[in-house]
Amino acid sequence: MKAMEENNFIEPLLERAEEYGRTSYELFRLRTIGKISEAVSTVASRGLVIFVISMFIILGNIGAALWLGDILGKSYYGFFCVAGFYAIVGGILYFWMHNYIKRRVSDSIISQMLN
Repeated sequence: MKAMEENNFIEPLLERAEEYGRTSYELFRLRTIGKISEAVSTVASRGLVIFVISMFIILGNIGAALWLGDILGKSYYGFFCVAGFYAIVGGILYFWMHNYIKRRVSDSIISQMLN
């Protein structure tokens, strides 16, 4: 009789533990789906903005290079001037801003994953 009472006590406990496990798994799954969808939507929206800005910059650079080339007498001189400008800006960003940019991007990724 005592074994029957213990069995009646353990069965509801096991059922609750199983239900808790299912609920925990479902909660983990929904949180993961939420994080992934948030990350994908962020990448998609920022990617679109970056694409549009990149097209503006590319076309603006071509226009500036052709304009400078017209002023300097040869069209390829304008492209050399624009390339030189970007070499200087790239060097400044790399040598003085590299660690700052790296830290900001790293912090942004970590905060996106933890929130």
